[in-house]
Order: sequence, then structure tokens, then C-alpha cells
Amino acid sequence: MTLPADLSSLLPALEDLARQAGAAIMEVYHSDFAVKTKGDASPVTAADEKAEAIILPGLAALTPGIPIVAEEQVAAGHIPDVGDGPFWLVDPLDGTKEFVKRNGEFTVNIGLIVNGVPSAGVVLAPAQTLLWSGADGKAFKVDAAGARHAIACRKLPAHGAVVLTSRSHNSPDALKTWMAQFPGASLDFAGSSLKFCKVAEGSADLYPRFGPTCEWDTAAASAVLLAAGGLVTTFDGRALAYAKPKFLNPDFIARGWA
Repeated sequence: MTLPADLSSLLPALEDLARQAGAAIMEVYHSDFAVKTKGDASPVTAADEKAEAIILPGLAALTPGIPIVAEEQVAAGHIPDVGDGPFWLVDPLDGTKEFVKRNGEFTVNIGLIVNGVPSAGVVLAPAQTLLWSGADGKAFKVDAAGARHAIACRKLPAHGAVVLTSRSHNSPDALKTWMAQFPGASLDFAGSSLKFCKVAEGSADLYPRFGPTCEWDTAAASAVLLAAGGLVTTFDGRALAYAKPKFLNPDFIARGWA
């Protein structure tokens, strides 16, 4: 299939898919669910599996023939050859540790990679009834009341930047050293891909990540951030690339206006 020239035309269908997956996740969230451990020692629940089972056929119908790399499929050994063409990256439930803690900071993530760049993405926080989406230089936030707002990153302030870090995965020593270059910077915490979205909407400025992530953890939210005027780079300034071996990311920085 040839993708539409206007990738933002895909967003309504992607948002609908994310909401369907989010509804399945919330059914599990409000139940007495079990937690299993995958081969990499990360947790997984029925919510991860049910959400992915909704998203995959939806994407296959929306864009026939475009490969889909999805977290639970990869864990089961089903890894498509993405070649050098466009492909989807899906994390049906990013922030499973936050889901298990029942703190509401988990997300559904659907991202499209074109020419190695996150080019369209939707991030849904179902427990917070918030959604972010972006493509073609346009980014949006849908609030809990259902109102849709255009969003953009803010300019990095000369003093008092807001730096985000993970609730469950952080490296305090490395983070403290890195933050020293930003006078008066404050630190805030958020789970899952919400950190990218906060930078995209202009409520935070920087999200440095020290430690391993996978491409499906970052693709959708990176697409939103890029559409909002931000960027994601490695610590040596290169754009974070996709379709890497084993889909593993190096350390990176998500930031506002380039």
C-alpha cells in the first residue's frame, strides 16, 4: 500500500483504535488482574495483550501490507522484516509498572515510521482520558472534556527549565550531573510516554533518558513531539534513528524547540 501524502489524514482512525484499546485496558485495570513476567523480566498483563489484539487488525485494515512491529508480538518471537520502507511501531500499554501500581500514568502508543523518522503518532492515557496526536507538523491534545487543542513546544527558558524523568526508570546520578548545565532547572516525574507529551504541549522542556528503551516505547510520542516542533536526539546530537538492530534505543534527549 502507498501511504497518503497527508499523513495527518490517518490520525482520526489511529485515535479511534487507541481509544478502543484504551477501553479494553481500563476493563482490566478495574479488575483483579494477574501480572506475569516476560523473558526480559518486564511485567505483562491481560491489558497489554487485549489492547494489542485490537490495534493490530485495525492497522492491518487501515494500511494493508505495511509491517507492524508490536511489543507483545516481538516478545512472542513474531518480528517482521521492515526493510527500508514505512512500518508501524506499537506499544499497546507503555508503563505497565505504572498500570500495576494503579497510578494512571500509562499509555497506548501507535507510531508510524517513514524514512526512519517518526512521522505520525497517537498517544492515549486512558485512565486520564487524555490523548495526544501529531503528523505533518501539526500536533494536538484532546482533553478530558473531549475538546481538541493545537499544541506546540515552548522555547527553552534561560532559567528554570522543567526536566522530566521516569517514575520507575531513572538514573539519579547521571541526571543530576546532566541537569547542572541548566540554571535553576527543576525536576518533575511522569510515567510512560507522557514525558514526551508534556514537552510537546509546552508544560515541560526536557526529557533525558539514561538507560535502555525500545523503539515502540518512543515512536508514537516522538512523532507527536516532532509535529509540535521538538526533536529527539542522542547525547551526541544525532536524530534518534529507527529500524535499529533489535529495535533498541541508545540514551537520548527529548526537547522542545530545536
